[in-house]
Amino acid sequence: MSNDLKDDIDYDAFRSEIEEFVSKNCPADIKEIMALNRKLSREPWSRWQKILFARGWGAPNWPVEYGGTGWNPRQQAIFGEVLAENDCPPQYHHGLRHIGPVLIEFGSESQKARYLPRILDGSEWWCQGYSEPNSGSDLASLKTHARIEGDVFIVNGQKTWTSHAQESDLMYTLVRTSVESRKQEGISLLIIPVRTKGITVRPIRTIDGWHHVNEVFLDNVEVPLADCIGEIGDGWKYGKFLLARERLNSANTAPLFQYLKRTRTLIKDRLSTPVHQHRRQNIEYRLLAVEAELRAIQELGLEAIDAVMNKQPIRLQPSVLKINSSGLFQTITEIGMEVMGPEYATSMPIDEHTQFDGNAQAALWLQNYFYSRVRTIYGGSNEVQKNMIAREIFGH
Repeated sequence: MSNDLKDDIDYDAFRSEIEEFVSKNCPADIKEIMALNRKLSREPWSRWQKILFARGWGAPNWPVEYGGTGWNPRQQAIFGEVLAENDCPPQYHHGLRHIGPVLIEFGSESQKARYLPRILDGSEWWCQGYSEPNSGSDLASLKTHARIEGDVFIVNGQKTWTSHAQESDLMYTLVRTSVESRKQEGISLLIIPVRTKGITVRPIRTIDGWHHVNEVFLDNVEVPLADCIGEIGDGWKYGKFLLARERLNSANTAPLFQYLKRTRTLIKDRLSTPVHQHRRQNIEYRLLAVEAELRAIQELGLEAIDAVMNKQPIRLQPSVLKINSSGLFQTITEIGMEVMGPEYATSMPIDEHTQFDGNAQAALWLQNYFYSRVRTIYGGSNEVQKNMIAREIFGH
């Protein structure tokens, strides 16, 4: 990292402190889920959050006055790297990294008092009600609408690809509250309990066999006016604030390095005989190219963190990081499936409740291969990211 910003923090000592704690306190069963690339569900995720909360590390990215650590961006990055390097889960993003900072910045005092403590201790779970059947990349065209009757909104519409809705308590939801000349105007951000009368959650079964995403139908759902975040009609501003922080998460390349490490272990286990020598060397050469690209985006991520530390604008880096990291994850999983061989291409998927044994290895690799396909779509598709890069370079 550059030395533009001077501070008195001993980052090596800080890293050692994090490493010592997570190595002793992250439960073995949770580490196994991560090491085997299995799906992480609410129970182990919440249990890990409670452990970090008890240590005072419940929200690395929040200010101290709201229960956060007050760590600077460099410390936050080190924390994320150490978790990945030790097969410990990243903290659940929808509460801590998405809606939490929005509530801190724009929420009312009563909203902060009601919701922030339960995000911190892991007792409430959030999901994101953004995408709709015909409003994914073009989110501003959303059709879910809310009208005001007395002291409540009446919400009708449909959300889709809603991750974790099946195990969430609350959904932060963009809805149209008025029709304006610009489609980005007249949108509001509401807090809606998932079990509110009129809400139906239906699973969307994806090709990886895991239950990640859902359709959420809202039929005359009543939401108190007090559960609108910020001003009515300004939701697009709050939604952009959230997404800008989501995309910088790609600066943490440690999970990809861990996946690369596991792929190399797979090669060692399955292509160890002399008959495999030529094939093994070819695949190892391709992984070297992947590693070179990973190290390049690692440096780009460090530059982005330095820019934030020095209060400089970051414009292109989040989109470039998102495009490249998602593509590299797909490449690594493709190589992993190639090592497994075509005979495993039809392995039956297993869900998060299946007990692991050696015969499940192929299914896990297949599931992660399929899951990696979505990396270039969620959080802003590659096409959207390229448009953002082009606008930044060539002007609007």
